[in-house]
Amino acid sequence: MARKRSERKPKTFGEAVGFRHIFESETTDFFLGFILLALSIYMIIAMVSFFSTGPADQSTLENMRPGEWLNNTHVFTNTCGSAGALLSYYLISVNFGLPAFLIPAFIILVGLKLMHVIEVNLWKWFLCLTIVMVWLSVTFSKFLTPIMGDSIFNPGGQHGAFVVEHLENVVGAPGLTAVLLIVAVSFLTYLTSETITVIRKAMNPLKYVTKKVKFTVTNRNVDGNEEENTSNDGYQVDDTVSAATNKETDNINIDDVTPTNSGNVVDLTDMSQFTPKPAQAPIAVEPHVTNAEQVSQEKIDSVVVKNGEEEKASSGQVGEHYDLSTPINPWEPFVHYKFPSCDLLKKYSSRPVIDMEEIKANNARIVEVLNSFGVQISKINATVGPTVTLYEITPAEGVRISKIRGLEADIALSLAALGIRIIAPIPGKGTIGIEVPNKNPQIVSMESVLNTKKFQTTKMALPMALGKTITNEVFMVDLAKLPHLLVAGATGQGKSVGLNAIITSLLYKKHPNELKFVLVDPKKVEFSIYNKIAPHYMAALPENEDEPIITDVQRVVRTLNSLCKLMDHRYDLLKRAGVKKITEYNEKFINHQLSLTDGHEYMPYIVVIIDEFGDLIMTAGKEIELPIARIAQLARAVGIHMIIATQRPTTKIITGNIKANFPGRMAFRVASQIDSRTILDRTGADQLVGKGDMLFLSGGDPVRVQCAFIDTPEIEAVNDFIADQPGPLDPMELPEPDDPNASSGEPGVSGADVRSLDPYFDEAAKAIVLTQQGSTSMIQRRFSIGYNRAGRLMDQLQKAGIVGEAQGSKPREVLIADENSLAQRLQQIHNG
Repeated sequence: MARKRSERKPKTFGEAVGFRHIFESETTDFFLGFILLALSIYMIIAMVSFFSTGPADQSTLENMRPGEWLNNTHVFTNTCGSAGALLSYYLISVNFGLPAFLIPAFIILVGLKLMHVIEVNLWKWFLCLTIVMVWLSVTFSKFLTPIMGDSIFNPGGQHGAFVVEHLENVVGAPGLTAVLLIVAVSFLTYLTSETITVIRKAMNPLKYVTKKVKFTVTNRNVDGNEEENTSNDGYQVDDTVSAATNKETDNINIDDVTPTNSGNVVDLTDMSQFTPKPAQAPIAVEPHVTNAEQVSQEKIDSVVVKNGEEEKASSGQVGEHYDLSTPINPWEPFVHYKFPSCDLLKKYSSRPVIDMEEIKANNARIVEVLNSFGVQISKINATVGPTVTLYEITPAEGVRISKIRGLEADIALSLAALGIRIIAPIPGKGTIGIEVPNKNPQIVSMESVLNTKKFQTTKMALPMALGKTITNEVFMVDLAKLPHLLVAGATGQGKSVGLNAIITSLLYKKHPNELKFVLVDPKKVEFSIYNKIAPHYMAALPENEDEPIITDVQRVVRTLNSLCKLMDHRYDLLKRAGVKKITEYNEKFINHQLSLTDGHEYMPYIVVIIDEFGDLIMTAGKEIELPIARIAQLARAVGIHMIIATQRPTTKIITGNIKANFPGRMAFRVASQIDSRTILDRTGADQLVGKGDMLFLSGGDPVRVQCAFIDTPEIEAVNDFIADQPGPLDPMELPEPDDPNASSGEPGVSGADVRSLDPYFDEAAKAIVLTQQGSTSMIQRRFSIGYNRAGRLMDQLQKAGIVGEAQGSKPREVLIADENSLAQRLQQIHNG
């Protein structure tokens, strides 16, 4: 039986001649934009020439005879001839006056847009420039006409003069001024909410100035007498401002925190729940005495004492009173930290390019190959992505999927393309997918991924914006839910760029108090670019504070053991708080449900990123694998997450223990199917095209993603911006890991340990012996130090034989009974 021949649809006249191809060509757009650019320049020259030649051409233009516009007798003196004289006359004199110059300005924007020089929203610019031109026409006609009375044209044109005349007849001159002011304020408020702030400052400048002054109340009561500094206005003002306050005031500008609606600024964590509500009425502030403590600016703006007798305190309590109804702001004391904007990132053209000729040719070849092997299809659709096009095939009834899957090599041979992958079937659809790389792939910039509503409004705890899928959708994953990620790929396939994209997306979304990194870089050059932001975003052992990015294998082992100790400590805090995970714990801490005296503190997320994991395994082996496996198994609930990357995904490096605890997989192109099966448990990564093309797997089927590209200058710009923001002075301290080689004999401290003893060692030992209470929280409170340092102090005291081993949440046993015994013990320690 002969096959039924498919009927071809007749071509339209435009398709046959080629008009459609001409007008959809990028070359046509470029030349059309160039023509508009030249036309706008011609218009500007003609309109500028009108200021000097207008009086001479005025009479001719107003009483022009037929054929006179040809300028055969050279009656027009405009630089651009009769056409320029007519154009400038009708735009400036007849219509809008001086604001008519915005018309060629808009034409310049259109030309540059068509030439692909800039990317702008033409409709938005058209609307805004139209409003500005009409408003300026009326304003110039109203206010500049008396100044330019001897000019041959109205500064606002006949349009402005007409509007002014009729509006003044209706509402008068004051009403016209009010209308112009209302329109201007409304338009500027539409553009940016900064307008409201500026107006408020202009209407009450005194309040703005006083808000920028920080005050410190000090206890001046010496021998019952108090010195007072009386200002010229009759008030007694405490003029002593501490050096720390001056320094903070110099570095922090209140204006820097004003919110904006700029499209390029990344909207960060919603802080509305931490912002105190404005007071409805002025509150009288009573004088308050503290011991040189700085009073928060949120409590008072100034401290002014009224002349006369001191008021008596209403109660005998001297300590400062805190309002527990207001949640703790986890960003304190760096509430003025500003997140980087997308302007720091390079912009590439994100306009989707669809080559219909390529798609039709691939479509025909796929159908031809399938037909030649007897595979009938009923429908085929194409979805064009940045680097790959997905052809969805609906097979005819009775066709086996395995038959199509077996033709993968034949289809690749027919299309003469690398990286062809067959998805049979596509999950959730009754179709078979054939992924074919595009001849002209697009660059997916980091700016195009971060500058999207999906990223800016996400509620993910640790959002990783990785790139775009085949359907050009931004692909994002929450690291807190993964909770650990394994990255693999051959050299030069985009693995390092992918890690930089992960770090950058987290930097754009998380405050330094909410996130800390532990970066391990055996190659010593991949992560060195992040040294500038180490005080803000890094966590390290005290010995690594000078080089927080770890490059030495032994330091890696100590750091991983330190993270295990921190993990155990955090679990103890969660147990005492009666919660199961870090989000519940931090919520309780913010709402004053946990006591600071019990060692509770806000827990930031910690992301551990290890590059070249294979090199570490070859060097240290089990010393590295065991703490990683322990962290991967247990650390999810306490906010510690790991990302490890390797270019050799073999079973000796990615062991079964590692794979079992790293459910998230990110595979770039690898050399063989064996490597693909090691990382993904299936083939596919060996068929990628490279240059950021990757497969992401998280429990279900892998998703093909084009990784976002971020270059070194962009990373440096982001890091420089963050380094200039207020933040911590040193990296977050990790607890000292337990020494596995410690001797089990008589406790003592070696000579090397004596040199590394904490400065508070002797004082802490005396305090513990006097109180007979071996508590870390007691040391923390008495010496005003952090928990990590107090924990190291307690470990040193235990090693010196002053206190016993830890007993869970109970205080340690004190092994020395009196001060004399302690003095002898301290002398032995210091004498070695």
